[in-house]
Amino acid sequence: MKKIIFSLIAGIMLMPMSVKADEGMWFLMFIERLNHRDMQKMGLQLTAEEIYSINNHSLKDAIVQFNGGCTAEIVSKDGLVLTNHHCGYDVIAELSSEQKNYLKDGFWAANRKEEMKPSNLFVRFFVRMDDCTKRVLAVVTPGMSEADREKAINAEIAKIEKENNEGGKYTVSVRPFFQGNEYYYFVYQDYKDVRLVGTPPESLGKFGGDTDNWEWPRHTADFSMFRVYANADGSPAEYSENNVPLKPKHYLPVNIGGVKENDYAMILGYPGRTNRWMPASGIEQNVKFAYPAWVEGAKTGMDGMKKYMDQSEAINLMYASKYASTANYWKNRQGMIDALSKFGTAKTKAAQEKKFNAWANKPANKAKYGTAVDNINKFYALTNEKSRHDNYMMQLFRTTSFGTIGRTLGRQMDAYVKADAAKRAQLAPAIEEMATEMYKEIHIPAEKDILAAQLKLYATKATGYAIAPSVKKLAEENNNDFTKYVNAAFDLSIFTSMDRIKAFLALPNQAMLENDPLYTLTNDMLTHYNTKSDEIAKAQNDYSAGFRLLVEGLRESKIGTIKYPDANSTLRLTYGKVRSLPADKRNDATINNYTTLAGQVKKYKKGDQEFDLPVKVLEMQKNKDYGRYADKDGSLHVNFLTDNDITGGNSGSPVINGKGELIGLAFDGNIEAMAGDVIFDAKLQRTINVDIRYVLWVIENFSGAKHIVDEMTLVK
Repeated sequence: MKKIIFSLIAGIMLMPMSVKADEGMWFLMFIERLNHRDMQKMGLQLTAEEIYSINNHSLKDAIVQFNGGCTAEIVSKDGLVLTNHHCGYDVIAELSSEQKNYLKDGFWAANRKEEMKPSNLFVRFFVRMDDCTKRVLAVVTPGMSEADREKAINAEIAKIEKENNEGGKYTVSVRPFFQGNEYYYFVYQDYKDVRLVGTPPESLGKFGGDTDNWEWPRHTADFSMFRVYANADGSPAEYSENNVPLKPKHYLPVNIGGVKENDYAMILGYPGRTNRWMPASGIEQNVKFAYPAWVEGAKTGMDGMKKYMDQSEAINLMYASKYASTANYWKNRQGMIDALSKFGTAKTKAAQEKKFNAWANKPANKAKYGTAVDNINKFYALTNEKSRHDNYMMQLFRTTSFGTIGRTLGRQMDAYVKADAAKRAQLAPAIEEMATEMYKEIHIPAEKDILAAQLKLYATKATGYAIAPSVKKLAEENNNDFTKYVNAAFDLSIFTSMDRIKAFLALPNQAMLENDPLYTLTNDMLTHYNTKSDEIAKAQNDYSAGFRLLVEGLRESKIGTIKYPDANSTLRLTYGKVRSLPADKRNDATINNYTTLAGQVKKYKKGDQEFDLPVKVLEMQKNKDYGRYADKDGSLHVNFLTDNDITGGNSGSPVINGKGELIGLAFDGNIEAMAGDVIFDAKLQRTINVDIRYVLWVIENFSGAKHIVDEMTLVK
C-alpha cells in the first residue's frame, strides 16, 4: 500500500514537469535571480555566468541579431553563422539571377573566395545591458503631458547612449519596459561584412509554402548559412578582400545525439513584439477592426504580385522576398483573429481589468489609478474605425513600391530641386543609386495593378473613418475604378523609369515635381495617415498615461501575474522542454513531437510550387541514405516541437540543450496558439524547430558540402 501511495505521489509530483510550458521571455542579467534554479530542475547544467557574463565569454556571445529582424548563432571558430532560410531570403534573392538562381537551386561555397557579399547585411552582437530606470524617470514629473514627458525622457536617453558608445565603437539603445515604468540600456557591436556561405534549394528551405506556414506537422529545411568577416584585429570593418573570418568569443558546439520528449530546451534570441499587457479593448480593436483590414489588404497585394511572379523567373525574384513577408503576416494575422476569438482573450482581460478597477478606485489608490481603465477604453472606442482605415492604407504602402514614393524618392527629389548647383552635384549620385536599387525590385505592370487594386479596396472599405481627400475625389470621379487613373499617372510621372529620373536631374523643375500625380497622391495619403484630430490627440495622451498606470498598478496590486516585460527586439531567453502535441494522423512519427524525411516525401507533389522535392531527396529516402544523422529509431528526423515561449524575431534562434549545445533552429509556431503574442497558453504553445541533424544532412549528404560541417564541433 505504501508503495502504491508513494508511486501516486511521485506521479503527481512529476506531472507538472512533463506538461508545464514555461511562460516568459527573460532578460539574461536576471537569470540567476529569477530563473536559474527552475532551469536547473528542468535539466540545465550551465551556471548563470556561462549564459551571461560581461567579463568572460558566455552563450550570449554566440547569439546575434541578424540584419535587424531575425536571430542567428555562431557555430564555428571561423565566424560561421546559422539562421533561417526565410531570414536570409531577401539577400539570397538579391544575389540570384535567372542564370544563377541560388534561391531556386541552392548554393554552397566551395571555399571562402566563393562566399558572396550582398549589398547590405549586418549582424549585431550583444555586449552588455544595465538598468537606468531611476536616472530616466528622474527627469519626469507627475504633471507633465505625454509629449513633454517623452521629450524629457528622450533627452536623457540621448545622454546615456552617448556616454556608453565609447566614441562610436558601440551601438547603444535605451528601451522602455513595462509600458514605460522601467528603462534599460543595451550595448551592441555591429559587423557589416557578412557573406552568404550556403542555402538549400527553395524546395527544401521553403517546403510546404503558405499552406504549411504556422502549421504542424512540418517538414521544412528552414535554414541558411553566412559568415562574419572582420579586419585583421577582429574589429568591425566595411567589406574588403583583406578582411578575415571573425574569431568569435564563443560559438555553439553542435549535438547530433537527437532529442526526446521532456528534454530540456532553451532558446536565446531577439523576439520582436508581444503585447501580453494589452488591454481588453485593444484586443477587441485588433480582432474586429485592425487585423481583418490587414488580412484583406495583404491578400490584395499578394494576388497582384503572384499574377506577375508566375510569368517569369526574373519577376519572381523581384518580388519573392516581399511576397514571402506579406504572406507570412497575412496568415499570422488571420490566425490571431481566429485564436483570440476562439479563446475569448478579450473577456479574460476584461475580467482582470474589472478586478483592477475595483482596486484602483479604493480611496488609497483612486487619485493615481482611478481613471486608467476608463481612459484606455475611451481611446479605443474613438479609434476603432481609424485603426481599420489605417491598416487598409498601411497594406497599400507595404505592397506597392509607389505607395510612399512622395516621402522616399520624392523627398530626395524635393531637396534636389530646391538646392543650388553645388549641392545638387552632391545629391545626384545618391538619388541615382536609390532609384537604381528601387527599379531592380519592381515590374511596372505589376505595380500598376497592385496600386489600382489597393486604392479601390481602401476607398470602398475604409469609409468608417474619413479617407484621404485625393482618393475620395478620384473614387467619386471614377466610380471606384482606379485603373484608368493609375495608368495615366504612371505615364505622366517622373518616378516610373530611370530615364525619367535622370532627365529630371538634368533639368530639375519644381512645378513638375509638385504636380507629379504619384507624388501628390502619395503625399496626400501619408499626410492624412499621420494627421490626428485634437480629440484623438487628447485621447491618445490620456491613453498613454492610462496604459502605463494600468501596468504599474497591475504589478503593484499583484492582480497581474506577469513577471517579465513584453518583447521588443532585445535579447531574451526562454526555456522549456521538447513536448509533443496530441497524436495526429497526418504525422507518421511514433510520438507527435517530431517529423521525418519519410513524412516529407509523403507530402511530395511533382511540379507543385509548395510540395515539390529534388529527385535526389526521393532517392535518398528510398535508400534510407541518412549517413551519421539517422535517429536511434532508424529514421531521419526533420523538425521537432518544444514548448518555448517565442514570437516573430526569434526566427533563426538556436535551440540549446542543458549543456549549451545546439540541437535545433527555431523557425515557426503553431497556429492553434496564435494568440500567444497577447496571452500565453501553456497547453497549446509550441515552437517548431529544424532538427540540427537534418540541417547537417542537407549540407553534407544531400549537398555534398562536408567541408562546411567539418568547421563545426560535433558532439553526441
